[in-house]
Amino acid sequence: MWRSVASNALTFFIVLLIAMAALVAWGRNEFFAAGPLAEPICLEVEKGASLSAVSRNLEERGAITDARIFRIGAEYADRAEALKFGSYMVPAKASMSEVLEAITATGKSTCGRDLNYRIGVTKSDVVLSELDLASNSLTEVTRFDAGVEPLPPEYLKVSDDPALVFRVTVAEGVTSWQIVDALKKADFLQGALETVPPEGSLAPGGYEVERGTERGALIAEMTEKQAKILADAWAGRSEGLPYDTPEEALIMASIVEKETGIPEERGRVASVFINRLQQGMRLQTDPTVIYGITKGEGVLGRGLRQSELRRETPYNTYVIDGLPPTPIANPGAEAIKAAVNPDQTDDLFFVADGSGGHAFAETLEEHNQNVAKWRAIEAQQGTADEGGVQGQ
Repeated sequence: MWRSVASNALTFFIVLLIAMAALVAWGRNEFFAAGPLAEPICLEVEKGASLSAVSRNLEERGAITDARIFRIGAEYADRAEALKFGSYMVPAKASMSEVLEAITATGKSTCGRDLNYRIGVTKSDVVLSELDLASNSLTEVTRFDAGVEPLPPEYLKVSDDPALVFRVTVAEGVTSWQIVDALKKADFLQGALETVPPEGSLAPGGYEVERGTERGALIAEMTEKQAKILADAWAGRSEGLPYDTPEEALIMASIVEKETGIPEERGRVASVFINRLQQGMRLQTDPTVIYGITKGEGVLGRGLRQSELRRETPYNTYVIDGLPPTPIANPGAEAIKAAVNPDQTDDLFFVADGSGGHAFAETLEEHNQNVAKWRAIEAQQGTADEGGVQGQ
């Protein structure tokens, strides 16, 4: 009898193991299988929301088939405590695994309304957009200049929406004064900014913030990011550069940033200035002269005068030898890389070529020919001024 009982128990145990394995396999298939959503939806994860609450919401909205499987999968993936608040797009047919990735990976909102506060070289503006779920693209709702009064009704209508995503985007080549001035005008930020950070110390790029973020905290984030970019670039610098410190490389990077808006040209522009330094030639670059006039507080708004090109200032590289005393703007990561790893050329001159880029030259004779072509283009366009040309 005991042998029969043992046999039955063993059989039951084996059947139970098989059933459990089948259940696990079914659950795994459910977790990774295409989901039931026919159309994409926006999912809002509030601050402090629990995984249970979020999984129930997903199940009720038809985004997942089983909240329990979703929670078990999150536990197994060690993501149960990694929820990040925000508004996320859940695509049609998204699997539970893909949904979990969306709400725990980066914390960057991908759905709802988006306010992009753009700090540019010539002006700062605000773009309010809304995600079109059908096309998965942002559609502009309104655009207005930073600091405008009164604020547009389209913005006031949604400004207190907890799902509204706030972004601050800083363009390459903006000065520290311009950044501070623009941040003071951002009504969704708080806190005073008493001083302007050192020129070049703030990293351009995009920053996602919350309503009520301290301006000082955002400046600190930009400063920390730029310091890391510079340190990493300096550690991988080329040999034989004509400067000895990362601070000097940052000055060069700011000049490169202001001289060209063509990404592919940065390394070549840097090579021109490095070649000139190595040969004891003056840099002769207009952006440094302009900075000496404006001190970075806005744009000059006109061409340079010959008297300004001759005037001796610490930033007039037509008059001084070597680099100016500080950066003249906040360069981006690519300009910094170009300053420490320039192209290898024999170029000593460049001038605008009329296409948005530059014509480079190794000799003064070739450069003068390029300048003559550019002056002819200026005359045709009616844009000629008294400004200098690099390397005259």
